[in-house]
Amino acid sequence: MKTILKIAAVTAVVIALLAAFGWWDRQQAPKEVAGTIAPARVDAASLQARARGNAGEDDQILFGDLHVHTTFSMDAFVWALPLMHGPGSRPPADACDYARFCSSLDFYAHTDHAESLTPRHWSMIKDTVRACNQAAGPAGNPDIVAFLGWEWTQMGNSPETHYGHKNVILRETADDRVPARPIVAGGVSFNAMRHDPLPVPERIVGPYAADFPNRRLQFQQQNKRQELIEIAPCPVGVSSRELPANCIETADTPGDLFRKLDEWGGEALVIPHGTTWGYYTPPGSDWTKQLTLKQHDPKRQKLIEIFSGHGNAEPYRDWKAIAWDAQGNAVCPEASDDYLPCCKRAGQIIRSRCDDPRSPDCEARVQQVEKNYLKAGRAGHLTVADARPEDWLACGQCTDCFMPPLNHRAGSSVQAIMALSNPAERDADGGPLRFHFGFIGSSDNHAAEAGTGFKQVNRHSSTETRGALNALVQRNFIEAAKPKGDPQQPREFTLGSGPYNFLQTAETERQASFFYTGGLVAVHAPGRGRDQIWDALQRKEVYGTSGPRMLLWFDLIGADGQRHPMGSELQGRDVPRFRVKAQGAFVQKPGCPAWTEAAIGPQRIQQLCGGECYNPGDARTPIDRIEIVRIRRQENLHDPLKPLIEDPWKVLRCADSGQGCTAEFIDPEYPSMNRELLYYARAVQRAEPTINGAQLRCERDAKGQCIKVTPCHGDERTPIDDLCLAEAQHRAWSSPIFVRP
Repeated sequence: MKTILKIAAVTAVVIALLAAFGWWDRQQAPKEVAGTIAPARVDAASLQARARGNAGEDDQILFGDLHVHTTFSMDAFVWALPLMHGPGSRPPADACDYARFCSSLDFYAHTDHAESLTPRHWSMIKDTVRACNQAAGPAGNPDIVAFLGWEWTQMGNSPETHYGHKNVILRETADDRVPARPIVAGGVSFNAMRHDPLPVPERIVGPYAADFPNRRLQFQQQNKRQELIEIAPCPVGVSSRELPANCIETADTPGDLFRKLDEWGGEALVIPHGTTWGYYTPPGSDWTKQLTLKQHDPKRQKLIEIFSGHGNAEPYRDWKAIAWDAQGNAVCPEASDDYLPCCKRAGQIIRSRCDDPRSPDCEARVQQVEKNYLKAGRAGHLTVADARPEDWLACGQCTDCFMPPLNHRAGSSVQAIMALSNPAERDADGGPLRFHFGFIGSSDNHAAEAGTGFKQVNRHSSTETRGALNALVQRNFIEAAKPKGDPQQPREFTLGSGPYNFLQTAETERQASFFYTGGLVAVHAPGRGRDQIWDALQRKEVYGTSGPRMLLWFDLIGADGQRHPMGSELQGRDVPRFRVKAQGAFVQKPGCPAWTEAAIGPQRIQQLCGGECYNPGDARTPIDRIEIVRIRRQENLHDPLKPLIEDPWKVLRCADSGQGCTAEFIDPEYPSMNRELLYYARAVQRAEPTINGAQLRCERDAKGQCIKVTPCHGDERTPIDDLCLAEAQHRAWSSPIFVRP
């Protein structure tokens, strides 16, 4: 008994000491700061060379990134910690410096997660964006244009409640012309930020056990969450302009977001992204509920992100991750030659563990786990105990897609969205309500690194791959949610909205094989100024790339010879004639150009750029082909999508040795179709080694079925110097040209 009392006394003293040290360290944790922007200017000769290399007949092409996070975003902060192989704090000023000196962009937007931002953080972001624009030089010819914005991060646990993520980009930066606070999406993300997920002992002990030398950085995160919790939600039913300054403003649906932006006034773009990303999108999701005048604002929602560092959202496929019977009950679809539903794979795993795989008892378990998987939504993988990432093979994946996201949700793909029509509601011209999006690419980088796709280097920094999940992080984020018990028995799991439920239920381990270096947006503009870039975005004379700075022109040539560029919306019954031109991106040289080293020095280049910058040589990567996609719009919301999406409709082969490729074509079928069509061009470069270019790295049998995978992990299971390279053909997607009678 005395021994037990001594142990208890010693334990109490240790906890008290840890609590005291924890309290002291937490008080010493520095508050987040915005950082300082480098005063140097971008080399004038470099800007001139960029303009010459990207010049067209009557414009120039400028490259940017409208989706960039800093460590002001809570998820970015976690991934930046040294224990996650992260680079450490990356404040807003780093985003400006990286865009100017590392990736040599022409513009970028600051889009931290709104639910992570207090009024203090929003004020620092505004100041930094303005300072970046001031450092960039004259307004008419700046070396960079920085836009202010935020990410509205909505997540629902079912297709009925899920609207997805959207970036809000503001034209202005002055205090009196922008919202007083970013508008947060209600629901899962908002609730997670307003709760401290760890019990008191782990709040104190956790930072010590995880990474003692950097413990104060982790206390800094806890302090920030406490700061968020202490700020009250804004009153409901009050106009945005009448709300108190120090509150958190929320919008539960896109319609609420558009209404609040209307209350503020001013010009803003709202850009959906990650529409097919199964990491957070529930199976069975689509965009039909957003094609209403209440949930869609054509004057603001003009662009959609077709590619990012989280994958390619373009392609539609008619396979399903979930199906419904005649009574409306969820059922597990059968596997096909090109798609294995994960609910079906869950059944295969359970069957392989049965003592008698053909017994009625085993069959009952298989059917039960399929039902449990579907009921668990995006957390279906938690219904099978002791399953490793390798056990799931390539289930849920688009195996014939270019650089797809994890668990591609084809019903929410860009092609599916562009085919939709809602004749029950009418657009401004009296026609059926339809989406008329232009296409962009972005990085969605979470380390203040705008435009990371210029080289396939530094997998742990230029992509979202973050590694070394030590025992504490593994326990809190993954192991706590994994089912325990008899591996032969199906498990039940129900999604909730509690703290960290999202991180626990996400397929973090498989996700690491689907992180890429990210895309870019390109605009055709007559000059480098803010207004000229904004106007190009507004008229949708833009295109997206998977990272390389390819040049792309796509025009409809009228009967009078007039050129109508990508993004145009036209009416007519004549046979349309199109012209397309593409040039590959400049082949990159290693390292950084001399002017960058002169501007910020070798130490800052290593710390900020990872020793690699946009550094073009003289030769361009050849264009392999240009593909034309034609999409006929639905006549009503029940029309099947597959017959409407012709991908590719035409393939134009290029005999290119680096000078580019030009072609013209017509559509003689258009006049007789008597319906609205859209056309877009997809220029495809010659294949080159690409990070995660083969995703799960399937080993296939003679029938082409995936029988073994070698995931590209973010931790020690994959060596940190293994870039997981595989050949991939990078591409650029023009905005569509819309034609209707």
